[in-house]
Amino acid sequence: MYEYRQLTPAQRAELVQQRLAKGYPPHSPPHPIRDQSFYLLTAACYEHKCHINTEERRKQLLDLLFERFTDCGVELRGWVILPNHYHVLVYLGDRDEDLSPHCKPVRSFSPYEQIGNVLQRVHGSTSRQWNLEDQAVGRKVWYAYSDRAIRSERHYYTTLNYIHYNPVKHGWSDSPYNWSCSSVHWYLEQEGRDFLRDAWVRYPVKDYGKEWNEFSSSKNISLKQELQTGRAGGVDNAR
Repeated sequence: MYEYRQLTPAQRAELVQQRLAKGYPPHSPPHPIRDQSFYLLTAACYEHKCHINTEERRKQLLDLLFERFTDCGVELRGWVILPNHYHVLVYLGDRDEDLSPHCKPVRSFSPYEQIGNVLQRVHGSTSRQWNLEDQAVGRKVWYAYSDRAIRSERHYYTTLNYIHYNPVKHGWSDSPYNWSCSSVHWYLEQEGRDFLRDAWVRYPVKDYGKEWNEFSSSKNISLKQELQTGRAGGVDNAR
């Protein structure tokens, strides 16, 4: 996950130049797609340390995300808060057909730029509070967030399944239903177990998200290979 740190100074410089040439920031995730209605947002604690390490902090973070996004007209369609990272599926407004049959937007339009503004405020306030609580003033708590545009109905529901399965994937729970800070409980109450079971069968997760953080997989291109082929795009120094 931290292969960038194993590169030589020359390889790092070359990689940064490739990213800058594409209009990407030198290290943090790029945000090239800004005109879609649905996005999966992912944010991790710096170096994946477990700063969201209590139920109270996870609930606080989720409440802040709901409050700030609702204030600017962005709707949360799915969420999971884990000890060292979180995922949220958001709906920005009716730019295209609404892929989900059961939720209605708070308002019809909200600009993409609201995402960054909200996360900056949420991450800033939680960093200050948690650092005071842990007597670690000045500690870096969050790393830059990433977003992935949702392309289709299948992508939407597979993403929702990925979010709900995330506690199991990372070994924090033996069942999605046993992790409290997840939208699986909202869907269970509103839509029922049959809805969740049918969505899981029709839109299986499989290897969804595998390439995001497993650079050693034989199915993926390593950073050194990307440097050789000039295809480096989403690399950062704190993944």
